[in-house]
Amino acid sequence: MKVPTPNTVNKPGDPMSQPTCPPAQIVADTIIRTVELGVRITDAALAGETTVLWCDLLTDGPGACPGCGLTGIYRDSTERRVSDVPVVGHPLQLRVRVPRYRCVHGDCAREIFAHDSTRLARPGASTTRRCAEYVLRRLAIDKATVAAVARELGRSWDTVNSVAVAATEQLLRSAGPARLDGVRVIGVDEHKWAHVFGADGDGFVTVITDLTDVVAGHGRARLLDLVPGRSAAALKTWLDARDPAFRDGSGSWRWTVLAATRTPPPTRCPMRSR
Repeated sequence: MKVPTPNTVNKPGDPMSQPTCPPAQIVADTIIRTVELGVRITDAALAGETTVLWCDLLTDGPGACPGCGLTGIYRDSTERRVSDVPVVGHPLQLRVRVPRYRCVHGDCAREIFAHDSTRLARPGASTTRRCAEYVLRRLAIDKATVAAVARELGRSWDTVNSVAVAATEQLLRSAGPARLDGVRVIGVDEHKWAHVFGADGDGFVTVITDLTDVVAGHGRARLLDLVPGRSAAALKTWLDARDPAFRDGSGSWRWTVLAATRTPPPTRCPMRSR
């Protein structure tokens, strides 16, 4: 991938013109904003509808062993493949060369380790961090379907769905107990996250939302939590884990007891059924 330098014509006596185009690598890194991910583009190709970028991980030197903290000795490199946000309407895959090192500490349990690439993506994730944010934005704000986002990323429905669940859970954890402040009315629904035959469990989760502002007529619903399963016991377990002040303040404890008999009073805790 090369960026041509504009042709310029100098008149006699004019000062020598200076190059106006930076190296192609800098142009590509700027357009794709790979600096946000801690990688640098080294090559590119098209694979059908997918744009593939080969990248090097940006490092400040050899990595430190996660086991003992000592700086390792370079051994080799491995390629980490992750999906990134689409570019001009096409899926984008990054193939990042990640250095691997040998631990020099004789008593350390880790013999070989890879350089830290968590700025690029979470451990074990198949999408970049900003791709997970993109998925949530498309689903929650743009109201796109999981299938539509899967087509945009060139990934399966289940992969995108798993990314959305993990990103949502991360948001809930970062919000902490404060997300329950002011909750007076909760709504409960069920959703099937896993659509793969043979997956562990039945694939359903109980979705718990804050309907306080909805019932009051001046706001929208707000996600509070996701609980595995779809039985009354799943909801009761969630409520039991909340502190008494929350249960007493929202009236949810009385509703939980009735939920076990499948007769929740709609005036206290509206429940949208499928």
